[in-house]
Amino acid sequence: MKNIAGAATLESMSQAAWYNQWTLDLFDNYLFGKILEVGCGIGNFTKTLTKYGEVVAIDIRDDYLKETKKLVGNIANVGFGDIEKGKYFFKDFDFDSIVCINVLEHIENDRKSLKNLCQFLKRGGHLILLVPAHKFLYGKIDESIGHYRRYEAEEIINKLIAAGFKIIKNRKINLLGALGWWFFSNVLKDNKVKKGNIALFNLIAPFYLPLENLFEPPLGTSILVIAQKP
Repeated sequence: MKNIAGAATLESMSQAAWYNQWTLDLFDNYLFGKILEVGCGIGNFTKTLTKYGEVVAIDIRDDYLKETKKLVGNIANVGFGDIEKGKYFFKDFDFDSIVCINVLEHIENDRKSLKNLCQFLKRGGHLILLVPAHKFLYGKIDESIGHYRRYEAEEIINKLIAAGFKIIKNRKINLLGALGWWFFSNVLKDNKVKKGNIALFNLIAPFYLPLENLFEPPLGTSILVIAQKP
């Protein structure tokens, strides 16, 4: 069965162009060469990633892949890939950078998936990983869009180290979004991220988010980790 709430949330997040670009700016120094995007969804980041290198984008859903192909045309190589089961449309596993944004929480066996990602990287290559933060924020939206978990920083760092990675940097991002997530998901019991919520966030984010370039908030919607294959 298709995850309708998940598709609606991706569609809503496609409207958050300012936030998506701000997020990408946090790690673009680690993007170069041959780039693998894991869980491209409907292509919210795919087209922009092509500015930094040769992009291979994978997802497990045919409907998402169709939308991404429509969006990017032939400027990225888009096809099926399942990092948990180890099935991919490509045969060259030698990447300089891997981008995995809001994907790992959808995978039951995240430890196995991280080990697979480590194998894809060249030595010295980087994994850019964004996962939802704080177990206490887990609510109706997480449940409805197929999240197995939210993460604490220590947990995801330990899993990355066990998979063979060296941690370069990690930080929480988007305090404002965390407060909104808690309210809409845990108090109002919404089951998806609505476009109206994104529209409100778009009004506030350009004034607030630049402040997070100066400090790491105590809470965030997400944890950003840059990890390297030694």
